[in-house]
Amino acid sequence: MPVSSTTSLPLDSAPEQSPRLPDNKPPHHHHPKPSRLKLTYDIVMIIVISIDLLLISIDAILMSSFSSSAAEWLTLSEALNWYQTTLHDPLRTTGGFFTIFLVVELLLRWVIAIKQKAYYRWFFFPFVHWYEVLGCFPQLRALRLLRAVVIGRRLYQLGYQVLPQTWINRIKFYIDLLLEELSDRVILTAIQNFRQELTNPEAHKSFIESAITRNRNEIKAAVLSLLRTELAPKLQELTASSGGGSILASEMGNAIEEGLANTPELRRYLRMIPIAGSLIESQLHHVGHNIGENVVNALNKRLLDPERLDLLMVAIASGIAQIDTNNTALDVLISSIIEDSLTEFEAQVKVQQWKHQDMLNL
Repeated sequence: MPVSSTTSLPLDSAPEQSPRLPDNKPPHHHHPKPSRLKLTYDIVMIIVISIDLLLISIDAILMSSFSSSAAEWLTLSEALNWYQTTLHDPLRTTGGFFTIFLVVELLLRWVIAIKQKAYYRWFFFPFVHWYEVLGCFPQLRALRLLRAVVIGRRLYQLGYQVLPQTWINRIKFYIDLLLEELSDRVILTAIQNFRQELTNPEAHKSFIESAITRNRNEIKAAVLSLLRTELAPKLQELTASSGGGSILASEMGNAIEEGLANTPELRRYLRMIPIAGSLIESQLHHVGHNIGENVVNALNKRLLDPERLDLLMVAIASGIAQIDTNNTALDVLISSIIEDSLTEFEAQVKVQQWKHQDMLNL
């Protein structure tokens, strides 16, 4: 509901006026207290509009066919006929006077706004107060309620209790309920339409291709971040003298030692050497074990150097970011992610938040 326009005399505070030229003073964001004259004027206008709308509503109800049927059922036809023949025309005349009063009041405010240069152009006034202009037409008199609401909201913002707080809470609750139900229907319809679009192979393929193509840099950054955070520390642990590094080096040494021990030709040649053959064989196994450990440690230090490792991570992330979109497994993965996301989002939208509000206890 638009409430940004002024609702009283055009002497209203700056925050409720249309934007002006940049060389003017910047608008204030607080609500200064109005003068007693403007406050009285607002209260009088909201009373006048309320009386007008009340008379219009009563007359519309009593002149309807439903009232005739209800009066006949309640045996009040004579009273209803008396109203329709006696009071209907005077009430219509009174409504005409109200309309004339509102038109004159609107024109006077327009003249005052022009005199005070309240708006950047003189003809801005009817556009800002469009609901008041339209409400002057008999067929659109219901828009006068909007002006009453705007005045009431302005008074409420200034700290004046126009309606009981219980009424205000209920009105807010039902407005939130209506907006939530309407927005939920729109969102659910959009989700269903999106699902139907994804069933089209061409649209699905185009969606995946465009999504990956536009976000290759983001994919690379995300993969690189994961590699640096998760994989790099695990690999760098291999260079440590304790933990995984020592285990890998020890296993490599054991493998070389076992390989030497299981080489029959070596054992045969060494046993051909008298006395020292067995000692040489034992020392050779020990040297082989040390060579295995030293080779692993040297490779770890060279291949898992932080700079080389980071270059490797960058190369891996770049390769993943350049993934080919013509990939069946990729299509299945993205389709599953999208479907699960839509299902979860749809379930959240279907939750009626207004049912969990304390307002229901009123």
